[in-house]
Amino acid sequence: MTAIRYELIKTCKQTGARLGMVHTPHGSFETPVFMPVGTLATVKTMSPEDVKSMGAGIILSNTYHLWLRPGNDIVKEAGGLHKFMNWDRAILTDSGGFQVFSLSDLRKIEEEGVHFRNHLNGDKLFLSPEKAMQIQNDLGSDIMMAFDECPPYPATHDYMKKSVERTSRWAERCLEAHQRPQDQGLFGIVQGGEFEDLRKLSAQDLVSMDFPGYAVGGLSVGEPKDVMNRTLEFTTPWLPDNKPRYLMGVGSPDSLIDGAIRGIDMFDCVLPSRIARNGTLMTSEGRLVVKNAKFARDFGPLDPGCDCYTCTNYSRAYIRHLIKCDETLGIRLTTYHNLYFLVKLMEQVRQAIREDRLGDFKEEFFEKYGFNKPNAKNF
Repeated sequence: MTAIRYELIKTCKQTGARLGMVHTPHGSFETPVFMPVGTLATVKTMSPEDVKSMGAGIILSNTYHLWLRPGNDIVKEAGGLHKFMNWDRAILTDSGGFQVFSLSDLRKIEEEGVHFRNHLNGDKLFLSPEKAMQIQNDLGSDIMMAFDECPPYPATHDYMKKSVERTSRWAERCLEAHQRPQDQGLFGIVQGGEFEDLRKLSAQDLVSMDFPGYAVGGLSVGEPKDVMNRTLEFTTPWLPDNKPRYLMGVGSPDSLIDGAIRGIDMFDCVLPSRIARNGTLMTSEGRLVVKNAKFARDFGPLDPGCDCYTCTNYSRAYIRHLIKCDETLGIRLTTYHNLYFLVKLMEQVRQAIREDRLGDFKEEFFEKYGFNKPNAKNF
């Protein structure tokens, strides 16, 4: 038995999207699913009970940040990440690769790994596939990510080919270094930028290594949405039908639906919590910026079509007041609403797959949300 098992329940006849179930040592969850991000072992301003109450079955935490603070040794001593943060459902940990490679001015890539500087204090650090595995084994997440190179966008075909080949070599080293395959599943990460031949090469390399799941990396890094969608269309067919597929770093409502239609099962992004801190909300009627002056005397809910805790109990006027005054409660309420919105959106996506109408659902949602309009505002 592997730590992670995927069960395909149904394929949408209208779009080909997958309805499935991922089984982990800390419970099962239906897919397609949006995973709230708890970078530092907390979803910002939310308690674990808050996140559970909105129906989330899995959250994401970050290897790099937890390595620096409080340290993977402390989390291990606490009994692992689940006990440390009081979360008894599934956890996925990013390998830290994206964070390391985003520090482009502070890092040097070698075959052994990456030399870079701590973004907090400037100390010299080194992260390798073996070290990324050790940290994640200490954290005890249900799903671990292989350490990969996340190349910039755009990049040349020659650079990307070398990067893909290195990522494959590092993936083999991750498998060899992984110490807890019986209770932690390790996903490989498909790279290759916008190049179809390199995505195929990367996928075939990783599939031959028989990971229990696969992520599509290197997207949502500045490329146009049509490039991301096209890349997914020629990448997911190379991934196994009997294993979960995870699109990293994507969280706008339109991209979640587009990704599901192209065969993706799992998504994560800091977007809903980040924009919530500025008073920007996802609603059934489109984008809403509650700080705007027109809401000063609006005593209705953020979203009349939403039954979340925030919309049930608080008005736009009150939340605007809190955000304008930098009150933590305001950020807590807007964050709760945005995360709830995406969790419930994916419930609707799953129901549409059950009923073979995800294509119709997309058209209705895009029309209502305004994504079909010229120059539509996104996040």
